Amino acid sequence: MQLKKRPLFLYVLLLVLSFTLPVPGSAAAKKEVLSWDEAVKMSRGQTVDWYMWGGSPAVNRYVNGYLAPELKKKYGIHLRQVPVKDIAEVVSKLIVEKQAGKDSDGSVDLMWINGENFRTCKQHDLLYGPFADKLPNQQFVDWSKPTVKNDFGTPVDGMESPWGSAQMVMIYDTARTPQPPKSISALIAWIKANPGRFTYPAPPDFTGSVLVRHFFYHAAGTVDTWQGEYSAAELTKAADATYTLLNDLKSSLWRNGDTYPESPVKMNTLFADGQIDFSFSYHQGEASRNILDGLFPETVRTYVFDEGTITNTHFVAIPYNAKDTAAAMVVANFLLSPAAQLEKAVPEVWGDFPEISPHKLPVPWQEKFTGLPKGKATLSDAELQAHQLPEPPSTILIELEKGWVDHVLKNR
Repeated sequence: MQLKKRPLFLYVLLLVLSFTLPVPGSAAAKKEVLSWDEAVKMSRGQTVDWYMWGGSPAVNRYVNGYLAPELKKKYGIHLRQVPVKDIAEVVSKLIVEKQAGKDSDGSVDLMWINGENFRTCKQHDLLYGPFADKLPNQQFVDWSKPTVKNDFGTPVDGMESPWGSAQMVMIYDTARTPQPPKSISALIAWIKANPGRFTYPAPPDFTGSVLVRHFFYHAAGTVDTWQGEYSAAELTKAADATYTLLNDLKSSLWRNGDTYPESPVKMNTLFADGQIDFSFSYHQGEASRNILDGLFPETVRTYVFDEGTITNTHFVAIPYNAKDTAAAMVVANFLLSPAAQLEKAVPEVWGDFPEISPHKLPVPWQEKFTGLPKGKATLSDAELQAHQLPEPPSTILIELEKGWVDHVLKNR
């Protein structure tokens, strides 16, 4: 689930700097990974500067209102949230620090990360680890899941630790649209039959981007091809078919496709105001959260496409030059504790789905997760898990986000 817009200058900066980075392994020797006992002993009194997207009040309340006090009480660790608009900014910062030879006492101790940002960090040796297998609470994680084992096609290899999962859901009002289109092909037909009543945030916003990836799978006619080896020609053909499809839909979109919402918040506002008939989210519980907050009416519900919707896992990672590595490991472990995962899943708190597998927990904890109430617009775990699609590799994500700007937005 990472988040949110990626300004073009960040792409350019990462590309330019990557050509001048040292060869991985040529810099100072990598830190020896601490054992769990060493991490706990050394962590007391340390401060973890956690760089993360700060655009969600619910997430911010969970971090500062629950995690920070619990970590202080249990481990003597001070957790300090450092909000950023996009973690790509932090990746750029790490690249500059690596070039400058700043191999210790870095300002970033922990990052909320996934996708192309993780791929960039791993490619250029910007991460501490592998550390995930040192964390006791990893015993509750199902590492056989494709979205945990691989992050947008990049093997995790213990270089980041999962702490939540996300799946795209469509949002609609049963009072307005009692029978919503249940597949991408049906949605395409609906958009053309109801001009002006659908839109999506402009990529590279992550929510708009995930819908484009659904159209990509539809236009390509396959999901499996992109999980293995594919040729540049295959990608070009599928991407071009995607842009053709999206351009064909433009005149039927809100404001004739001349403009797009700049964020999911704006799209939700258009939906709540009745200007469009659908919203969607890469967070299964967002509609329920917005009902609780009074933004959406009680009649709003969510659904997934018959062919499935894209899902992913979000992670935390520790930079190679983190100052307080020990405490960062303890924080990553606590994020996977049954207590922290349960609190995160409460609809009134955040409603984020657990990354630990309840069947791996002691029976009393299994019962707590089973009995956890869901928001009225949130689908059951069984319904969601039966309709999951994998993310394409991050290289495809980047190609589609840049291609959308060049071939759809600029195509007047």
